[in-house]
Amino acid sequence: MQTYKYTTKDREFWKIIISLLLASLFIFANLYAIQPLLPVFVEEFQISVSVSSLAMSLTIIGLIIGLIVLGFFSDRNGRRSYITYSLLGSAIPFFITPLTESFTVFLILRFIQGFALAGVPAAALAYISEEIDRKNVAYATALYISSNALGGMLGRVLSGFLTDTFSWQTTFYIFAGIGLILFAGVWKLLPRSRHFTASNVNFAKDISGFLIHLKNPVLQVVFGLGVVLQISFTGVWTYLPFYLQAHPFDMSLQSISYLFFAYSIGVIGSPIAGKAAESFGLEKVRLLGVLFLSLGTFMTLSPYLWLIVIGLCLTCFGFFAAHSLTAASVGQEATHHKGSASSLYLVSYYIGVALGSSFLSPLWISGGWSGLILFTALLPIIYFLILTLFKKKTGSAA
Repeated sequence: MQTYKYTTKDREFWKIIISLLLASLFIFANLYAIQPLLPVFVEEFQISVSVSSLAMSLTIIGLIIGLIVLGFFSDRNGRRSYITYSLLGSAIPFFITPLTESFTVFLILRFIQGFALAGVPAAALAYISEEIDRKNVAYATALYISSNALGGMLGRVLSGFLTDTFSWQTTFYIFAGIGLILFAGVWKLLPRSRHFTASNVNFAKDISGFLIHLKNPVLQVVFGLGVVLQISFTGVWTYLPFYLQAHPFDMSLQSISYLFFAYSIGVIGSPIAGKAAESFGLEKVRLLGVLFLSLGTFMTLSPYLWLIVIGLCLTCFGFFAAHSLTAASVGQEATHHKGSASSLYLVSYYIGVALGSSFLSPLWISGGWSGLILFTALLPIIYFLILTLFKKKTGSAA
């Protein structure tokens, strides 16, 4: 029986890293590629802003279901196939979607695509922990997670640029081609599992272990913070293209897509926050992240584009700092079934994405950008105050 696991000195270690980086880049680029295109769909299909936002929300709902279902079956059937076939399954709808004239069919295909996307995040971290030596797991995990944010940024930027240059249909075909190429590359490059042990726990026990954390009131509040952070963050980025395409900015979709480079600030936010938390404590640094998120969001009310850009950078930095430390607090609070606790936080995180995409649509329609920003800027602060009061009452460190 093999006990040796890969380290940074092994060629296979870097094959794993490169494979998961490429897979993650495509999955998260795929997931968020349509966010800057929502105004295009409004005109193309003659639909409302609310209906257009469902293209994002239903993809996330498919992803959430996929995380639960595919994560469950990856414990029984292995990790590698779910990672590789996730790329194939999420690329194929890009070929079909441009052929439809029905937005209902469009939404169904995006839901299916969201489900297929889940194979990578559902299996990647488990694959890393099983195949890579313990002393290098944290390093490998950090590289993988950083590619999540990078993929989301590239997807938004590329889709906006390509659609403004060609069309959204051409953009989808390009993404489909990239997906097939990466599927072939990851299939060939990613080493086969050597340490996977199939789970024999029955479905009922798995679900029981998964849901037991919902009985923990402290974790309930932390999961709620994950939802709140994403509602605010996603709300800003979902409706930003509608705001900047209108007067007085009158920006093109290509120009708006460049603003998503602000995500690069967020990529460095997580490691900086993690390091700072070691010196100043998780609670203080997370509060600072929430304040940066809210301050940056308020700054987007400025009539000056350069101040909006700075605000978006602060928003990204604050969000990723607060999110990473909130995720870390889940592991601290959960005394058992830590994997399922982290999965529930991930589910709550993506529920926030879905709500931030469609739930805020009535607010956008009735209150415009000012109403939307007032809500999204104040929500994290108010919820964080509730979390702080709850912590003092229970004596929890969450």
